[in-house]
Amino acid sequence: MNKIAVVTGGVAGIGEAIALGLVEDGYKVVVCDVNRERGQAVQERYPGKVFFKECNVAEEDSVRRLIQEVVDAFGRIDVLVNNAGIIRRRAGEEISTADWDVVFAVNVRGAFLMCKYAAEVMKQAGSGRIVNISSVAAKMGDITSAPGYGPSKAAMDGLTKTFARELAPYGITVNGVAPHAIETDMSAQWSPERRAAIIEAIPLKRLGQPRHVAACVRFLVSEGADFITGEIIDVNGGFLMD
Repeated sequence: MNKIAVVTGGVAGIGEAIALGLVEDGYKVVVCDVNRERGQAVQERYPGKVFFKECNVAEEDSVRRLIQEVVDAFGRIDVLVNNAGIIRRRAGEEISTADWDVVFAVNVRGAFLMCKYAAEVMKQAGSGRIVNISSVAAKMGDITSAPGYGPSKAAMDGLTKTFARELAPYGITVNGVAPHAIETDMSAQWSPERRAAIIEAIPLKRLGQPRHVAACVRFLVSEGADFITGEIIDVNGGFLMD
């Protein structure tokens, strides 16, 4: 294989697991993030297989430049995974408009811009796979006092279905993955009591691992999933069954 994948927020946690999974499937993976130190560390761990590019997905010029650099270096983009996301924890009546806006800028506008510019490249090839990393909060509202996060992920789900319809005639599939309770930097912020309560509410009685989300992404970009588009797949241990 000589295929190229781009993973936003791919320097740690779920993003890094996705990048490594795609490397195992034979892809060369470009990970992009605003954290240069972490990004260079990931590139050094997987030399010749993972390539770091600094990018702020909320800024159009930064995204445009990233996509052009990838095309200049590799000539193609076969897979895009929009994993970059942030959260701001406050009660609904306390969150500032600045925090609300930055969550939507990264989680929604960032995914939109990446889809917009990567799709231009994929259209020329007549194929492509886009996977957006959403959240259970998109379907049931946020349960961790982060009022901007759930709505931003619900907007991402709508974006996923919109692009799925628009890009289907070009042989491009667009799907989402909605995790819950995965061992990441975000879940590390929970108190022991909060952690225990969340595990108790999960039918499988355990937290998920980044590899579980990565496995779903790997399936969605595989040939076996070439008749699936516009879907949001749950990875949540049975917490939400829809």
